Amino acid sequence: MYALYSAVALIGLITLWMPVALLRRLTRGVPLNARARLAREKASNAGRTSGWVHAVSVGEAIAAAPLVEGLRRLHPELPLVMTTVTSTGAQIVRDRFAGLATHRFFPLDFPSVTRRAVAAINPAFLICMETELWPNTLRTLASRGVPVMIANGRISDRSYRRYRLVRRFMTSVLADVRVFAMQSDEDARRIIALGAQPERVVVTGNIKVDAAAVDPAGSVDLWRRLLGLTPGQRVWVAGSTHAGEEGPVLDAHRAALADCPELVLVIAPRHPERTREVLALVDRRGWPSVRRSELPGAVATADGPVAPVVILDTVGELAMLYSVADVVFVGGSLVPMGGHNVLEAAQRRKPVLIGPHTENFRDSVGLLESAGAALVVRDAPELSHELRRLLADQDLRLKLGDAGYEAVASRHGAVRETLDLVGRYLYPGARA
Repeated sequence: MYALYSAVALIGLITLWMPVALLRRLTRGVPLNARARLAREKASNAGRTSGWVHAVSVGEAIAAAPLVEGLRRLHPELPLVMTTVTSTGAQIVRDRFAGLATHRFFPLDFPSVTRRAVAAINPAFLICMETELWPNTLRTLASRGVPVMIANGRISDRSYRRYRLVRRFMTSVLADVRVFAMQSDEDARRIIALGAQPERVVVTGNIKVDAAAVDPAGSVDLWRRLLGLTPGQRVWVAGSTHAGEEGPVLDAHRAALADCPELVLVIAPRHPERTREVLALVDRRGWPSVRRSELPGAVATADGPVAPVVILDTVGELAMLYSVADVVFVGGSLVPMGGHNVLEAAQRRKPVLIGPHTENFRDSVGLLESAGAALVVRDAPELSHELRRLLADQDLRLKLGDAGYEAVASRHGAVRETLDLVGRYLYPGARA
């Protein structure tokens, strides 16, 4: 089965990944990082044994922060290596984890490449964030006796359906994982149904809940100055949007301007390379726009009939930007993408609007809904209605924001439990 998997992976790499990657390189300037993905870079940490943490992209890298900080606190002598798949994830690691971990790109999952990568990293253990399962990498690590943990594990509906089609193969893949720290009872049930040994599965909760929203002092005032906001001027943020969502967001903004003519909208596309596409949508409505990267040189509240729409074309700033919002819409939910992280807004006491497609974040969304901290909008008219209602009622905004904050605070403890599992199964003495 491993040979068949490798052959299929090679075909997919040549026929699917490479054409898309080359197109993105030519049209959007997204680097291939081919040498790094083939594990042709020099060894990490001069050959010393390292702790290896893998976070596929931006969200997982940010979520891993308290875990990385805990490992460094408990074992300052252990160098840490963080790998990502995406370039945006790499930027987060280099910016936020400087001095804590060095970055490498995760290797292409072929036997010879994984052997080079493992030899270069020389890991004492591997912690994979959110159920990243790479069969050849796991097999290579198992052959060297390197223990592996799935941390903050979750199995989406789509992934579960796909994995069930190859359950026999999945059983052998999962056998190479020492311990599964899953977010919820449902995630634990699913990983066991796919072949994980029940005694290796633990429900720890969601690490993202523990990632406290400790923004730098004065960050709210800084963002308000960057956006050119006047005292009392309101702003709402549409975060992690996908194609098909910016249109309803702009429609909602048009409706809200009737009540709040100085309202500022910040749109943060999930993929910053879509910035030009989003700018074109704004332009077709006749509104001015400005990129975040142009601030503060271009002021968002420049003279005109409406304030310019700000497009967040940078990486890693969305969570902090939520702190200045009066209302937050979390994207990937009006279109069937499974949703995105709703906790970052709740941790900053912001009322949250979400669409109906949140199956990938079912537990987090359920937590906020049960606390009355999130409102589900099923289409553009509902988004417009709820946005206008929240902007008109400060007490309601405060009520929802406080409810979300308290709900998240009640679930703390996942990082401590995960570090405890690291100490028991991966690296003795790494307990919190």
